[in-house]
Amino acid sequence: MTASTTTPSISAGSPRWIVWLVIGLSGLFYAYAVWNAVAHLVSMAQSGLTATGWATLLFGVVFPALVFVFALVIGRRRRVGELSLVLLSGLGIVAVFWLSLLGYSILNMSQLVAA
Repeated sequence: MTASTTTPSISAGSPRWIVWLVIGLSGLFYAYAVWNAVAHLVSMAQSGLTATGWATLLFGVVFPALVFVFALVIGRRRRVGELSLVLLSGLGIVAVFWLSLLGYSILNMSQLVAA
């Protein structure tokens, strides 16, 4: 009796250009979130911000970049479909955070803006 020692075939993975295309396109969506946060920060800063306002709105600018890097770290060794899902999930988290930040800044305007 001889045992067959065949190794299962391992897929070569996704082509690099597709991976970079997915990263680039999702990076544009994350950059749009950063751009909106900067625009909101500038519009709120025109009327003067408190220290809490600066900290809150600056974190809104930094948060999408942090989520993008974290999603890239999680999905870097995955296939392109899995990477796309990780980046899309991160974008959903950024969207929920952004809506929460907008609601907080509108409802707590007196705490964020120095009158």
